Amino acid sequence: MTSLHDPSVRGFASDNYAGVHPEILAALSEANGGHQVAYGDDVYTGYLQEVFRGHFGERAEAYPVFNGTGANVVGLQSMARRWTAVICADSAHINVDEGGAPEKVAGLKLLSVPTPDGKLTPELIDRQAWGWGDEHRAQPNIVSITQSTELGTLYTVEEIAAICAHAHERGMFVHLDGARIANAAAALDVPLRAFTTDAGIDVLSFGGTKNGLMAGEAVVVLNPEAATGLKYLRKSSMQLASKMRFVSAQFIALLEGDLWLRNARHSNAMATRLYEGARAVAGVTLTRPAQANAVFAIIPKDVTERLQKRFRFYTWNEHTGEVRWMCSFDTTEEDIDAFIAALAEEMAA
Repeated sequence: MTSLHDPSVRGFASDNYAGVHPEILAALSEANGGHQVAYGDDVYTGYLQEVFRGHFGERAEAYPVFNGTGANVVGLQSMARRWTAVICADSAHINVDEGGAPEKVAGLKLLSVPTPDGKLTPELIDRQAWGWGDEHRAQPNIVSITQSTELGTLYTVEEIAAICAHAHERGMFVHLDGARIANAAAALDVPLRAFTTDAGIDVLSFGGTKNGLMAGEAVVVLNPEAATGLKYLRKSSMQLASKMRFVSAQFIALLEGDLWLRNARHSNAMATRLYEGARAVAGVTLTRPAQANAVFAIIPKDVTERLQKRFRFYTWNEHTGEVRWMCSFDTTEEDIDAFIAALAEEMAA
């Protein structure tokens, strides 16, 4: 097939814009050929359980799925009851960017809380953690946090442990949306289990696509008492892959060695370079710290419109003019420098 795009074109709209890491493509090729049992009974998915347990502990059980929304919906659905609700930040992906899927597919009630930085705290959780026994109120039984957050910020290990302890004391479980979990671990310089299993997280969504996979995420159950029926919910939520070996093979290539960490460290480093470069451009206001692989800034609307014709990126807040720039595993220093030069040129104009 003739290529339909120019591979030299770069953008900063999303880490989903990046291609597939060569080592992931090689793993897919290696897993191809011959026949393997469908729907997850293949040798790759079986071995994947060992790989995930190496990162998250012996009780961990991974359920590969197609996408991040599916991972969140299936994971939360397995933790919930028909009468219960999920407490989350108002900026959470499940609340803002999943087309209502948690409500429509899982039948969940989301109890959102405004946060200044995308992070919940025990005190913020308590704004919605009430009304148990009141038949007129959906019963809070899950707290969902995102690491790293939708605003590019990070929870410390201690902050997550405090949230988990607070939630568990009130009989609630804790879910972690880990679409960029690798970036968080790389930035904190801790093992994946440090802010998940060891901190008290019950169920998490593990993101792969944003870190170099072609397509694939996983629901990872860390506390078996927190999730029921996940095997069946994955199918009924249309997230059961027939040729699951190809999802699992990608995760094996990502997690068995240090590819996940190399990719995350690189994208984080590129975001730091972008942050420092943008900070030096007169008139650019950086609105949040660059703790992972995202940079947020406010620039004039006309500059945004001109710059978007040269590099793709999204406006995060139409009212304030805040924009978001994302870096990927394949972002280069040359990409960053070219973007900064273009930003400086448009700001000067």
